[in-house]
Amino acid sequence: MALVVWFVVRLRNLFAVVILSGLYSLLAAVLFVHLDAVDVAFTEAAVGGGIATVLALGALALTTSREAIPERIPVLPLFIVLIVGAALIYASLDMPLYGDAMAAAHLHVAPRYIAESLSETGVPNMVTAVLASYRGYDTLGEVMVIFTAGVGVLAILGVVKAAATSGRSRDQ
Repeated sequence: MALVVWFVVRLRNLFAVVILSGLYSLLAAVLFVHLDAVDVAFTEAAVGGGIATVLALGALALTTSREAIPERIPVLPLFIVLIVGAALIYASLDMPLYGDAMAAAHLHVAPRYIAESLSETGVPNMVTAVLASYRGYDTLGEVMVIFTAGVGVLAILGVVKAAATSGRSRDQ
């Protein structure tokens, strides 16, 4: 994944960058599967590897395929990224270790789901009960965000296409 990021940062060909970004999302999905987060892996593959790549290719069709070489190194965005990155790393220091049996999720939440999910939801599969029942509104919210983003992108592309088409028809 680090090698893919290195190529994304170094390349000036935007088509290659979009394809490598999709590859990065698919590698992240593989990592999530390895960490037993299959629902997150599925979402990452569908949204990051699929929809985002298709939308980026659609946007790329309306622009040039080469990135302009910057005149100077943008220091302010680099500084902001370093500060945000440091804050995220600092915030993650309080998290339990991966696989820690004494983590709060393993002591309070998981035993309740194991013991009560069938009687509370009526769904025999515990994973389905968690994703579709306990986290149903969360999943619905995620779907609505993705749908809204897709409609927004299509609306923007439709406005650009309509403007380009109407400009041509007046010239003819």
